[in-house]
Amino acid sequence: METKVFPAKAIELGNVLEFVHKLLDQTDAGIKDQMQIDVAVEELFINIAHYAYDDGSEGTCEVNAGVDEDGMFTVRFKDMGCPFDPLEKEDPDVELPAENRQIGGLGIFIVKKFMDKVLYERDGDYNVMTIGKKL
Repeated sequence: METKVFPAKAIELGNVLEFVHKLLDQTDAGIKDQMQIDVAVEELFINIAHYAYDDGSEGTCEVNAGVDEDGMFTVRFKDMGCPFDPLEKEDPDVELPAENRQIGGLGIFIVKKFMDKVLYERDGDYNVMTIGKKL
C-alpha cells in the first residue's frame, strides 16, 4: 500500500488516477476492473473536491492504494472535510424515469455496484472512505 496527499481540487483528478493506475498496473487487473475502479475513484475524489471543504478552506485528500492483506485492491480516501457518510443516503430508485428521481445519490450507488467493499468511517476529525475490488 502506498500513500500520497493531493490538494482537494477537481483539477487534481488526473494525478489521483495516475497514482492509482501506477499501483493497479502492478496487479493482474483486467480492463473491466480497471474501468470500474476508475469510475469509483473519480466519483469519490470529485465529491471530496466539491463538497468536503465547503467552508472555503483549502483542504487535502490523502489517498492510500494497493493490494491489502486480503488480496483486494483497495483505495482509501481520507480528508478533514465536513463529516459526511455517503452510505447513509438511500439508494435511488433506478426503475423510475430520470425526471421523477431525486437529484443526487446515483454516483455512490454506482460505486457500491462496482466495488466489492465500500466502507465509511469517521476517525476523529477525518472522513475515511474505503473501496475495494477483488481482482
